[in-house]
Amino acid sequence: MVFLIQNTQNRDTEALQIKLDELIRAVGRAQNELIDLEEMDDEQLDSIHEDYLKLAKKARAELQRIKKEKKEQEK
Repeated sequence: MVFLIQNTQNRDTEALQIKLDELIRAVGRAQNELIDLEEMDDEQLDSIHEDYLKLAKKARAELQRIKKEKKEQEK
């Protein structure tokens, strides 16, 4: 029974991964090299994760700047 459940979960996970890969591939500005992240080692994943953390930090800073400018314009 456990084997059957594990097999079903593995199949579902693989199907989900394929769907995500297709979404990445289909989005025009997406980075296709991210399609096979599950095949990368921990060091490569950590490096990519750091890149995305930097992007998120930059985006939050930009959002704060826009909010501040908007408040100043309302005064």
